[in-house]
Order: sequence, then C-alpha cells, then structure tokens
Amino acid sequence: MLTLCILGLGLAIVIGGILGLRLHAFIALVLAGMTVALLTPARLVERSAILEAAIGVESVTADGVIELVAGAKTDDAVLLLDNGRTGSMTNAASIQLLADGKRQLEFREGQSSQAASLPPVDQLIVVSRNDYEAAQKLAGSTFVSRITTTIGEYCGKLAILIVAASIIGRCLLDSGAADRIVNSTLNLLGERMAPAAFVFSGFTLGIPVFFDTVFYLMIPLGKALRLRTGKNYLLYVLSIVAGGTMAHSLVPPTPGPLFIAEEFGVSISSMILGGCVVGLFSASVGMIYAFWINGRCELPLRDVEDIPAAAKPGDKSGPGIFVSLVPIVLPVILITGGSMLSKSGDTFAGFAVSSGAARTIRMLSEKNLALLISAAFAVVMYVRVKSPSKDQLSESLQHAIASAGPIILVTAAGGAFGRMMRQTSVAELLNDLPGTSPVMIIVAAFLVTTAVRTAQGSATVAMITSAGIFGGIVAGGAAGVDPLYVALAVGCGSKPIAWMNDSGFWVITRMSGMTESEGLKYITPMTALAGLAGLMAVIGGVVMFP
Repeated sequence: MLTLCILGLGLAIVIGGILGLRLHAFIALVLAGMTVALLTPARLVERSAILEAAIGVESVTADGVIELVAGAKTDDAVLLLDNGRTGSMTNAASIQLLADGKRQLEFREGQSSQAASLPPVDQLIVVSRNDYEAAQKLAGSTFVSRITTTIGEYCGKLAILIVAASIIGRCLLDSGAADRIVNSTLNLLGERMAPAAFVFSGFTLGIPVFFDTVFYLMIPLGKALRLRTGKNYLLYVLSIVAGGTMAHSLVPPTPGPLFIAEEFGVSISSMILGGCVVGLFSASVGMIYAFWINGRCELPLRDVEDIPAAAKPGDKSGPGIFVSLVPIVLPVILITGGSMLSKSGDTFAGFAVSSGAARTIRMLSEKNLALLISAAFAVVMYVRVKSPSKDQLSESLQHAIASAGPIILVTAAGGAFGRMMRQTSVAELLNDLPGTSPVMIIVAAFLVTTAVRTAQGSATVAMITSAGIFGGIVAGGAAGVDPLYVALAVGCGSKPIAWMNDSGFWVITRMSGMTESEGLKYITPMTALAGLAGLMAVIGGVVMFP
C-alpha cells in the first residue's frame, strides 16, 4: 500500500505540475523525483537495489552446499533470507567458492548450519558482497544525493548521443539534404504515390530530426501538391504525420526510444531494427486510415502561402540522395556491425578477423562514437554543399546544441524520477499480479504510457514515466518477456491520445490550417489507431517469437 501511495503521488506531481501549474517538465520531474525519494523508506531502497543485483538460487543441500542458476558467477557473496516487502532481508550466511566449483555456505553465528531449517529456495536471495555493500550504502545516503547522482548518470549516458543527433538533424536541414530525401522520394514514386512518399520520407527524417521540425519541413510540399492536384490535402497532411510521429517514438537516436533502450537494457541496434519494423507497420495502418477519411471528408487549404523553391518536387539543390542518406544510415551500420562480432572477437558475420580488426569494429560500434562520426560527416556535408561562413556554421551548431540542452535535462530528470520510483520496489507489485504473462506485461506497459501521455501531452515524458515503473521488472528478467517487446509497446503507447495538451497537435493544426475540432476529428483517431496497430504487432511478435 505504501508503494502504491508513493507511486500515485509521484505521478500526480508530474501530471499536475505540467498541466495544472504549467511547470517546465524538468522542474515537475525533479520535484516528483525528490518527493518519491524522500518518502521511500531506506529498507525499500536497499531491497530494490539488492533485488536488481540478485543471483538466482537453484537449491541448497543438507550439508550447506548451494547451487546457483546456470551461468551465475561469484566468488564472494552473501545469502539473504527474504521476509517479504514489509520486512527486511536478513544476512544469514556468506558463500565461499569450493575447490570443485561448488559454493559452501558459511553461516553466521547463531544461524543453523542445516539447510533443512532454511525457508524455501524462492525466499533465498544471493547477491555479491560488493553489490550488497553498495545497496547498504545507497540506502544510507540522503534523498537529495540519490536523485542528483542519478541525474548526473543519465546526463553522462545520453548527452553525447542527443547532441550528436541534434547536429545531424540541423545539418540535414541546412544543407538541403532533408529536402533532397523528400523530393527524391516524390520523384521516384510520382504524385499518385505521394502519400506513400510522405510516410516514408517523414519516417526517415523522424529518426534524427524531431517531429515538429519534420512537419515544418514537409507541410509546404503537401500544400504545393494540393495546389497542383486540387484535392487530397487531408491525405497529404495525415501521411506526413503518420510517418514522422511513429519514428519519433520508436527509433533511436530520437530521445524517447533512446532512453527506453538504455533503461530496459536493449541494444541500440535491436531497438532501431524493431522500431523500424513496428513503426513502418503502424505508419502504414495510419496511411490506410488517411485514405479512408480522405474519401469521406475534405480539408480546405485555407492559408495559401508562397512555396519555397527547395520545397518543390524536382528541385536539384542540395547534396545527392545517397550522400543525404549517409548521416542517417551510417550510425545504424556501425552500431549493427558491433552486434555481428562474436563475443570472443575472432569472427565477424561468420568470417575470421584479426584481433586488431575486431577491436576496431567494437570501437566503431560504440553508440556514442558512431553518432559522433555521423555528426562529423553531416557537418562536412553541410560545409561542402553550402560553403557557409564561419559565423553561419557556428550559428547552426550552436542552435543544434542549444536545442539539445532542454531535451538532455528533461530526459535525465525523467530517468532520475523513474529510478526513484523503482526504489519503492514497484516492480515487485507488477510481478505479483495474479496471472501475469508476457502479453499482460506488454499491454500494461502500453496502457500506462497511454494514460500518462493522454494526461500530460508529452510522448517523451510518458515513455520516461513508464520506464520508471517497468524498468526494474523488465531489465531484471522477472517479467519473462524480451525487454525489446516492452520497449516497443511503450513507444506505441506514447501515441494515443493526441489532443490540445500536446505541442505536436498545435504544430500540425496551425501549420496545416486545421481548426481544433478538425484536429480532434482527423489527427487524434489516426495516432490512436497507429499506436494500437503497433501494440498488435508487438503482441504478435511475443506470441510467435517469444
């Protein structure tokens, strides 16, 4: 009950602070994190840390020899007796590695040396001595120290990635590469296939570029085609939204999915691949809805404005299409390359490689370096194509870094809030739900994210909040489901329900000329449908490929 009360209060501060008091998301998340940290008893803080680091126990023999789960390795550990969430964990024995590889219990004074007197195996917890001492130290620290340290950890994990992604997006825009990607897709598919071109282009650009910017970039193209064809303006607008919004929540290095991948222990390459599969499926369902509603309703073009030359199909300015795609594709290739290297480092994609080549591949596949290399290429491309002055180049880079700053702070504060919630042992509540199954965990993650997104409007904040609730049980393996599936479900859950508390809703309606009622009629159902379609795809993956 205490855990539920603390959890509810934390969510209320986040949602009430953003909606009711109009606080910046960073302030609301920090206040919520500090409140949760202050109210969480030290025993729960220690307990959550121990459970996250726990090693599974298979059995304990009558002579005090303990058998751990396969693959577990520790030479010096302690055995704890779990008295449940309301009690404490008693240090019952030390565990020493024997000559034959088995582990011998060394019971503390006053404890029985007979395994028969111990509780059932499921009440025994083994944790390395270092992790046990670290958990005790964490429980003894102040609530302010816990949250500030965690904010620093998340800044260290995500700062370079987010800044590099922001630089890539800015250079794609300033060099004309983003326009080239859109126009080349339109030229390839033709005007009849313009909706598919908008979905694909929006999805591709939504990987390194924030959704608001993608829509700013592409809506003049939709207006230009509406002027040329005299129809289908609603179809063009919704197609742009369908592609850009799904990439925003599912494919790194956009901050939301990047954070989820880190929090759930999912590799960046797996998140990119899974996000692309689920995201493109969801975007396709969104496009089908766009065709359906376009045949029944018409959105007039109310604000005819001058269409920039760079926004017209057939425009030849900017770098070539292949060069334009390199900053987006290069980090994917580098990061994926690391996953193709064997653990021993002697083979790559099945072929033998030297130790030097293996070290190089492993180094280049590190996500921070991969994004920095791509950012450097994007800067060089911008300089070669546009030959900007030093002041112009400096302004572009400063703008990119400045726009990344608030994202880093909000993401780090959200990560700290999530960590504080995990320290309340909320994961155990989910794990104890009757009939819990992988599909139930997937659905629960989707619904929680949807509830938070609907209440406060930000997809990123909703994803961060859900990570705090589900991160411990998912990353620790207690949920019995691949963390990738839960991460994708959270991304899909951040789509419903788009309405007036969402900044993206206002960007779409204002830039397209929609009224608020038209936005609720056209945009809200489509994003909800796309999110649900993504959930169905994820559930299908869980059932067929557990």
